Amino acid sequence: MGDDMMTPARTADADVRPFGLEPLLSVSDLAEYLGVPQQTIYDWRVHGRGPRASKVGKRLRFAASDVRAWLQRQADPVADGRG
Repeated sequence: MGDDMMTPARTADADVRPFGLEPLLSVSDLAEYLGVPQQTIYDWRVHGRGPRASKVGKRLRFAASDVRAWLQRQADPVADGRG
């Protein structure tokens, strides 16, 4: 394996981490960011209403891009002039 395989990828996008991977948020990170209780995140998941999540071991993780896409889908069409 060459040294270039071991060197993290450099990018101008602040949401991309070494090796081209984007940040993952925990349930507590997401709850804090959205200003909701952690239980709300779990409830949304059970009812299929929250952002897409991945299981990493026994823990849920949310890709920043999935959270952004979910937030865009939650936008109020009346408030943004499209409704």
